[in-house]
Amino acid sequence: MIFGEVPTGEAAGAILVHSLKAKGLAFKKGRRLSKADLAKLNKAGVGRIVVARLEADEVHEDEAATALAAAICGHGLTASESFTGRCNLMVQTRGLLVAERDRIDALNLVDEAVTLATLPPCDLVEPRQMAATIKIIPFAITRHVLEACLAVIGRGEPLLSVAALMARKVGLLQTELPGTKASLLDKTRDVANQRLAMLDCAPAVERRCPHEQAPVTAALATLVREDCEIILMSGASAIVDRRDVLPSALTAAGGSVDHFGMPVDPGNLILLGKLEDRPVVGLPGCARSPKLNGFDWVLRRLVAGLEVTPEEVMRMGTGGLLKEIASRPLPRAEAVERAEGPPRAPRIAAVVLAAGQSRRMGKRNKLLIPVDGTPMVTRVADCLLSSQAAPLAVVTGHDYAAVEAALPEGRFTLTHNPDFASGLSSSLKRGLAALPEDIDGVLVCLGDMPRLSPKAVDRLIAAFDPLEGRAICVPTWQGKRGNPVLFAKRFFAEMQEVAGDVGARALIGEHAEAVCEVPMDDDAVLVDVDTPEALAALGA
Repeated sequence: MIFGEVPTGEAAGAILVHSLKAKGLAFKKGRRLSKADLAKLNKAGVGRIVVARLEADEVHEDEAATALAAAICGHGLTASESFTGRCNLMVQTRGLLVAERDRIDALNLVDEAVTLATLPPCDLVEPRQMAATIKIIPFAITRHVLEACLAVIGRGEPLLSVAALMARKVGLLQTELPGTKASLLDKTRDVANQRLAMLDCAPAVERRCPHEQAPVTAALATLVREDCEIILMSGASAIVDRRDVLPSALTAAGGSVDHFGMPVDPGNLILLGKLEDRPVVGLPGCARSPKLNGFDWVLRRLVAGLEVTPEEVMRMGTGGLLKEIASRPLPRAEAVERAEGPPRAPRIAAVVLAAGQSRRMGKRNKLLIPVDGTPMVTRVADCLLSSQAAPLAVVTGHDYAAVEAALPEGRFTLTHNPDFASGLSSSLKRGLAALPEDIDGVLVCLGDMPRLSPKAVDRLIAAFDPLEGRAICVPTWQGKRGNPVLFAKRFFAEMQEVAGDVGARALIGEHAEAVCEVPMDDDAVLVDVDTPEALAALGA
């Protein structure tokens, strides 16, 4: 990479290394400088700037991150659009994150320029949660480094995937000693069922018997006959040896004791075995508590259909001290301004402003004019419904019955603006009021942008990161700003104060430090159809 300070006039096509502010300009680092940018910089008196240029054997950070994400993603994961060299891998299916620790280490050891950070292997993950993030540190990496990383990723099964939870039929065997309180057994059953419910399983099939080998052996056989896929054994007295009552009874039933003990505390006294090819778990005493313990780590794997080997259990010691953890700090969410909670994708809603009178188009309502056979407003709604933006609100006003009839059925919130003649701002307020509280931002869309694509919308969402100063995301084409614009939730109050026909664009100038320009692949973000001439140009 060619890196250094150059005269501003020689920087066309180069990448801006440091964010720059000068006389109304606010360019963020990583911006590829156009001739129009250089003219603005020269006008502002900026004579020299620090830039980077890619060499022939180098791959841009976003291209590299996208290629790595495509190779890493297995079942149940999807990759966000890459932005500033970062690509987040998001969960699609509830389940356990399957991650090969040694190969992740090998990938991170290839070169300092390439990093992959993941949640811990076998973490329970939810849809829209972030499972991992790829970050290319500089603006580019060499093709040799990229190929070396892809070679590590390609050694076997996908590096990351999600093992979906399955509704297993679980049997619970509890033993009793003289003086054992029924309430203790009831509590153990209830806590076990709470755990199973969290894993999408039905309540356990329960059997109780004396704490003696023969009755336990008979009860195990009963649970097998009842087709239990996983069998849990909770003893009135903790298992202290492989020759104790519960493991001896398992062996007498024709099963095997595969492992006893675990380097996780609480959870040390756990027993793993098999009976007719179904897993059997001898529970540690801590399983009676709903608090996280080693048994949870085993049960989650079994419900997800993952084999729990003795070697895997013996490798759980790192991070296995659970009892002293009062709270566990969590990684930041992708671009979400909040202090706690599991990492997840930002919840970005969309508002389509479709209430205008189309005065510049003449007698026709521009929103209903077909483009390739589909009304313009329908194309915009379909685009947003195919993107990562959700939920969607559409604001109607002028000719509302016809506009509503043109929209896809039942997939958005519809709100009417009777004050549509006063301008965009009144429709914007109606749209914001129709959105739920738990969103992180809103994409403000015009109803007359028929060439807008889901990819462009998703790229804006991928760029959104208020924690890194990207709280207003504006699409650009060759340096010109377009629509739609994504605003963080913190601006909603100001958006409600906007008046007239200017919408929320005034906030862009007032909060330049929070603005991120997001380059697009084509000029669709500049194309809104207001006049017959614009319609003719669109057809051409």
